[in-house]
Amino acid sequence: MDIDIAAAPKVTAAFYIQAAASFVVALLALAVGIFYLPVGGWIRAFLGLGLAYVVTSAFTLAKTIRDAQEVGTVVRRVDQARIDNFISQHDPFKTTATN
Repeated sequence: MDIDIAAAPKVTAAFYIQAAASFVVALLALAVGIFYLPVGGWIRAFLGLGLAYVVTSAFTLAKTIRDAQEVGTVVRRVDQARIDNFISQHDPFKTTATN
């Protein structure tokens, strides 16, 4: 009785491509919008800095979430290995000798 925890749904290549394309389009559209705003250079620089901060924060958040999920996966695998070990060593027909 072996339960495969790694049988979780996998993300397809098409999803990765769609996510990357969507990110690039949104980033470029916002950068172009900031560039063509009818405002001074300092305001444009401030908005550009804000855009850079949002992008780096998004990547940091994504990495943090991924790391937390990987830790959970490792813990579940260790727990499953302990359960498998217990089940393999358990003999319900084993009798204990009493003195």
